Amino acid sequence: MHDFFRQHRLLLAPMAGVSDEALRTLCREQGADLTYTEMVSAKGLSYANEKTRHLLRLAPAEDQVAVQLFGHEPDTMAAQAAWIEDEMGDSLAYLDINMGCPARKITSKGDGSALMRDPELAVAIVGAVTAAVKHPVTVKFRRGWAEGDETCVEFARRMEEAGAAALAVHGRFAEQLYRGRAEWDAIARVKRAVGVPVVGNGDVRTGADAVALVQRTGVDAVMIARGAEGNPWLFAQAKAALAGDPEPDAPSAGERIDMARRHARLLFERQGRNIVRMRKHAMWYMAGLPGAAVARERINACVTLEDFDRVFDELLECIRDHEARG
Repeated sequence: MHDFFRQHRLLLAPMAGVSDEALRTLCREQGADLTYTEMVSAKGLSYANEKTRHLLRLAPAEDQVAVQLFGHEPDTMAAQAAWIEDEMGDSLAYLDINMGCPARKITSKGDGSALMRDPELAVAIVGAVTAAVKHPVTVKFRRGWAEGDETCVEFARRMEEAGAAALAVHGRFAEQLYRGRAEWDAIARVKRAVGVPVVGNGDVRTGADAVALVQRTGVDAVMIARGAEGNPWLFAQAKAALAGDPEPDAPSAGERIDMARRHARLLFERQGRNIVRMRKHAMWYMAGLPGAAVARERINACVTLEDFDRVFDELLECIRDHEARG
């Protein structure tokens, strides 16, 4: 997959409840080379759960996506990976196995980063999935499970031996959740230890961060997660920085509100009148803007596109008043 990542250097991470079709559309427009669907439950797919299958739908302008599966049962993971491959065909770039999510509701069932505590089971899952599909299978994991106990290098070697075609590493321990800083040197240690491509993840919030991550670790691609929340422009900035070009200017307050409106409309067009999930996106877009504190209270009551537009109108007026006063 080295050739693949030479052409796909900037990736939008799989984020539950966040990397929906709307966000993926906006990030692709800004320069993301590949996006992941929200992480998908293998168990949910096995029950033919329509809510779960809905997560596999591509955005209108997407030609390919990566799909991340989570679960801990090798046979179920393999069967659902094969179903995804049959269902998606050429629109599937590759299948990723989630061994990095630290959320308690995931790890308490033995899924996500809990698999780092059971390398033998992790190996069995990768072996079963790679045997069941023709598409490449990748694995995303963390620096280790327990804070201070770095296991990512040996874990990476085991995943490569089991058949993983590429690895994505988040530089925090699972027990850290998202506290502290991501340790990029741990990612570099994984990169030196394996022969497959390595994707670096954690604390990329500017174009300069993307360049620094590549220079410090030698990774083949950069994965952006929380930095893209309310900020799809980050991909344009990172793309320019990686090419050695000046980064585009940060968006103005008006441009941020315009993007929030577009995001809401894309959700409305794809998901119907009730777009409650836009609330968190709206909060991220308007963070730090004049009047955001008051608007945040109003956002919490928004349900429809019209609701959000009214709040955005009010916030934009507040911003204009603030700018007029100097």
